[in-house]
Parts: sequence; C-alpha cells; structure tokens
Amino acid sequence: MKNNKERKNPDPDILELLESLHPLERRVLPALKELGERASVKELADKAGMLDVEVMRAIQWLSNKGLVKIKEDVKEYASLGDNGVSYRERGLPEYRFLDALGGQEEDSSRIAKKLGLTPEEFNVSIGLLKRKGLIDIRKDDKKLLVRKLKQAGERKEEEFLRKDFPVLTSTLTAEEEQVLQSLKRRKGMVRVVMERVYYAVLTPLGRRVAESPFNGQIMDNLTPHTLKVGAWKGKKFRKYDVVSRVPPIYGGRRHFVNEVIRYVKQIWLELGFEEMTGRHVQTSFWTFDALFTPQDHPSREMQDTFFVEEPSKGRLPDEALVKRVKETHERGGITKSMGWNYKWSPEMAVKNVLRTHTTVLSARTLASLDAEKDLPGKFFSIGRVYRNETMDFSHLFEFNQVEGIVVSDKANFRNLLFYLRQFFTKMGYDKVRIRPAYFPYTEPSVEVDVYDRKHGKWLELAGAGIFRPEVTAPLLGRETPVLAWGMGLARIIMLYYGFDDVRELYRNELSKLRNSRVWLQCLQ
Repeated sequence: MKNNKERKNPDPDILELLESLHPLERRVLPALKELGERASVKELADKAGMLDVEVMRAIQWLSNKGLVKIKEDVKEYASLGDNGVSYRERGLPEYRFLDALGGQEEDSSRIAKKLGLTPEEFNVSIGLLKRKGLIDIRKDDKKLLVRKLKQAGERKEEEFLRKDFPVLTSTLTAEEEQVLQSLKRRKGMVRVVMERVYYAVLTPLGRRVAESPFNGQIMDNLTPHTLKVGAWKGKKFRKYDVVSRVPPIYGGRRHFVNEVIRYVKQIWLELGFEEMTGRHVQTSFWTFDALFTPQDHPSREMQDTFFVEEPSKGRLPDEALVKRVKETHERGGITKSMGWNYKWSPEMAVKNVLRTHTTVLSARTLASLDAEKDLPGKFFSIGRVYRNETMDFSHLFEFNQVEGIVVSDKANFRNLLFYLRQFFTKMGYDKVRIRPAYFPYTEPSVEVDVYDRKHGKWLELAGAGIFRPEVTAPLLGRETPVLAWGMGLARIIMLYYGFDDVRELYRNELSKLRNSRVWLQCLQ
C-alpha cells in the first residue's frame, strides 16, 4: 500500500523533473523502459517512431538531467570493395590463372591475354602463386614461361569473399582475421570501417521517473488561440532548464591578432592620424639611407636583413633627394652635422630588401610632403616587418610593428609625451612611465614602460623620440621637428592572452582561435 501511495503521489523532485521533460524526452523515456532499460539509438527510434537525430537530442537532454547514461560501443565491420565484388563472382585472378595452366611450360602473357587480366592483376597473380610455391617461372627469349607445380588446396580468400557482408570483425576466427589482413593489402578488395553505436541506459532516478504515473497535461507553449479560449486553465506548463549543458557555438570572428590590429588602428584614427601604407619590398635607400643609417652598419648585413634575389635592385628616387641624402651621409649636408665622413655608394642604396621596420613608410611619407603646404600632419602605420632572426620562443622572423609620426614646426617633446600616454591609456594601461634612451635616428630618445598589474612589474613596450635633422632635412628640404615612435604588437598581445611563446600567435590551431577571448579595451 505504501508503494501504491508513492506511485499516486510522486515526490516534489520527481514531479519537477516530469514537468521539465521535453516532448521528445517524454516519448523516449517510456520506450527505453519497455526495451529493458538499455537500448541503442536505432532501437529507440523504431520503438518510439522518431528520427535518430531526435532520439540523440532526447537522450542527451535526459543525460543532463541524470535520468540516463549514454554508453558508446565501437564496432568494426569489413565490407567488400569494387574489386572484391567483382572477384566474388569471377574468382580471384591468381586462381583463374592457375586453373588455366596445363602440365607444360606456357607463355604467361598468352594466358593473361586469354583471361583478360590487366597488367596489375597479372603481376599480382604471378607474385602470389610463386610465393605460395604453386608455380615455377623462368625467362626465355624475352618471354616469361610459367609451369604449374601443384593445384591450390583450400582457397581461403575466395571463401572469405563469399561471406555475407558487412562482417563484424569481432566474429572472425584467427584464421579468417589473417585472410582479412592479406585482402586489405590488395587494392579495392575489402575495406574496414569503424561504427560507433550509442546506447541509452536508465539510471535509478530515470527508472523512478519512468515508473511515475504522472498523467497531467503539460503545455509546451502558448498561442493566441489557447489564450482566447482559455485552454491553458488547469494545465501545467513545461519548465525550461536554463542550466543544462548545451553544445558550444562558435560564431565567425577575426583572428585575435587582427582584432588587436583593428583596435590599434581605431585609436590612431580617433586621434586624427592618417594611415601610411606601402610595399613590403623596399630599396636599401628608403630602409636605411633615408634614415641616416651608415652603409657599413651591421644591420645592413645578410645576417640581419633579408635581401631580395629577384629583382635584386630597385630604382632611386629623384636626383635632388638622392643628392641631399648623399651629402648628409658624407658631410652633413644642410645640417650642422659632420655626417659619417665616408663616400656614399648608390650601388648599395639600390639593393632590394624586405623592410626591416615600418619607419621606411615614415621616410617615404616625409619625402612626399610639401613643407609649405602639407604641414602640420599626423601619420601612423601598422604593418609586417622582417628580420633575419632565428625563430624561438621570443623571436620571429616576421612580426607586426606600429609606427607613428607627427610633422609640425610647433611640435615639441611635450607633445610626444602626450601622444604616447594617450595611446597606452587607450590600450588599457593606467600607469605609463617614460625614461631616457638612445636610438640611432632620434634625439632626444625615450623608452615607454607600462605597469603590468598581473605580474606586478614594469614592461618596456615602445621606443620614441624626435627625428634627427640628418633624417628630416634631406627628406623635407629643411629642418622640421618630427615626433616619431615605434613598437611591436607581439608582446602586448602575449600579455593579454597569457602566452609564453611568441609562436603561439600564429600557430592557427582551431581550438585556440575558437576559445581565445575577444580583445577588449581594458587589458587589466
């Protein structure tokens, strides 16, 4: 009597589960109970009159509720290939070849032609029969003569091909397994496939829910009609499970490196800058000479720079600009500098290289400005640069660099500090430290540090300064203050995503791309 009472009045937990069941779950659960509390997806689909995909959804939901457990059984099946189907009817070519032989030596090519064997079938037949000791062969006058030594005994391969396929490999004997392995090595004979079969098994809780006599009508949704006629009165509404696990959905998105690049571009555009773009292959003139880098500088050697073989040389710009750069290198030109005191070589200047920095774009931009009409101006670039580096956890031979210049007769050091602080504040760093430094083509020069709260230390992220007159005077035709800065993006990105190896930025592993968090303004 006690059990009957419990059956008539399900406890609150069971009742709550009953009221949360989806219509598909309500169809699968009794079907599973009738099938003996364990059944495959196909068995459940047949019993409940559902599609396989509907059953899979239902048992996954039931599993999330703890009502069933999902078991997986992997089965291996052997099935016939195209050649296997053909040889099943006609017989294997080696045995057909053997049966066609008499007691004397015969021309093997004649036998093969008579049987209609392809060159591949002929070669396989000769090899197999010889290996089994069933024939003897010898060459005579460019002919391959063959003689039958004995008749074949059990033809296990042909017996295997006459099985009722597909065959569950776990049912094969050890001898049949050996035959299967030999046939697998032959083209198009048999193929082995793995099939995963999913089973649903009722849990004790699931059994209690399935045995519950709850017969109340549950409404899954409301419609204008049910509201109008009052059909909802006295009914129970299905409770929605908002905590169940659901399959992850990965929407389309940019690569996280490109997300950062896009954000950095937006910062400079909002500050009124214009983007600079240009070719990745540049002459040494723009890469080095225009920036007052001497022609015997180590950075211009092959161990540091990628030189282009084809075309190996480019063209110099207009003669007036080349003359100003040449005179600046040799004697200081129109500046008060003494220059490098050597003879400048145009042959070295025309060598093509993969740009080693995006400052080459700044040089080309300065050379294109009219000092009387185009000033003041603000420009930035984000682009790939190339260094002849050995790749390891902290170095790449190509990476992205951010560049910026401000050209104005009124530009000063205080303006430079303002732009640097503005940029790194917008990148999410509230503590920015600027300290003196040295760089070849800026004076004064500074390095920019930001405070990494996660690791509790200061990190160097950028270099900056005011271009030396030896850079600006030849390019603009007169000395003009030009604020300049440059930085790599890799370290900033690594800090945000917690990478210890810079190569992680470009491995392009699908799981990493899917699961990496979206770049946000605040990095801390």
